[in-house]
Amino acid sequence: MLSEKSRGECFSSMRSGLGGWVAIVFMACLMGCTSTGSEQADLTQDGIKYKTEIVATGLNVPWSIAFQKKDLYVTERPGHLKIFRNRGSSPVELRGVPKVYNHGEGGLMGLAFHPEFDSTRLVYLSYTYSKEGDVGNRVTRYRLSNDSLTMGKVIVDDLPGAGVHNGCRIRFGPDKKLYVTTGDAAQRDLAQSLESLGGKTLRLNDDGSIPADNPVKKSAVYSIGHRNAQGLDWNPKTNHLFQSEHGPSGFDGPGGGDEINIVLAGKNYGWPLIHHQQIETGLESPIAEFTPAVAPSGACFAKMAGTFYGDFFVATLRGRHILRVRLDGDEVRGSERILENVFGRIRDVTQGPDGALYFCTSNRDGRGSPNSDDDRIVRIVVIP
Repeated sequence: MLSEKSRGECFSSMRSGLGGWVAIVFMACLMGCTSTGSEQADLTQDGIKYKTEIVATGLNVPWSIAFQKKDLYVTERPGHLKIFRNRGSSPVELRGVPKVYNHGEGGLMGLAFHPEFDSTRLVYLSYTYSKEGDVGNRVTRYRLSNDSLTMGKVIVDDLPGAGVHNGCRIRFGPDKKLYVTTGDAAQRDLAQSLESLGGKTLRLNDDGSIPADNPVKKSAVYSIGHRNAQGLDWNPKTNHLFQSEHGPSGFDGPGGGDEINIVLAGKNYGWPLIHHQQIETGLESPIAEFTPAVAPSGACFAKMAGTFYGDFFVATLRGRHILRVRLDGDEVRGSERILENVFGRIRDVTQGPDGALYFCTSNRDGRGSPNSDDDRIVRIVVIP
């Protein structure tokens, strides 16, 4: 078994969380894999043997991946939404995707499905737009019919946008409310201002209206003090919201300081007043902090009974690995880096209906070194 130091983990700070277990099981592949990524098995710290399979190649900066039953949906940042249907290796591109402003870190980003998608056919997209030179982000709802998006309705508009720090991860919670992460758009003071939706976690009804029980009356704001959160998921045992967030990374503060937070209603997560391991009364410090920076992006909980019971997985860009955070309920017990420097920059990770982990690379985003078959979607296979 490898020690955490031998795996190169940089856990600067860990503190107790709030309780609960979750799980994952790896089963037969739902989709026709085009080739094998790793015939030779690797081992986790606790001796779990796994290998990888390439599911798709030739993508252009995939940003969000999400399943509906056996169909895998993928957003590409230049402005494409594609479906890999059950056991299909060639994607179908959906029509009616909005025009996006593909600049810097902006473009077509977040993807979410209505909790009753089978009956509503509602799809939610978050993306960057430019109007008369002003850059912003919005979330729009569409109805999916015959591989086309129709009946677009803006759910939340005029979110701060820039070439960096756009946030834009979206997901429905166990309460069937839509949660949206927003970045500070490189204007750090926005994160503490209730006059701005920048640097926040937002909570909305499925039609864009404000839930009556939001912590800020008549406001979409659920939590404040975020720099650039790009991953969120709920611990299914405790229903607590976990988020991964980019720290200062040396650009507008000391290097590193990437975070994992348990995000609770009405709480202030400190940016830019505190960061890294700093503590101040009335502000929330992360349950885990990473220095040097790993640049955490999409994240998911393992939710099926099996091998990785209770773990939280985070895609990392600068780190070029999947971070496995081992949990006892909501309490952090340790971590390790999986597939470090094997596939390059990793943007998102999700659990498929087969229980396997699927992730997408981000080597064509201008900061990577793409191979000829990048970008890719990859599946992790546990070997009995």
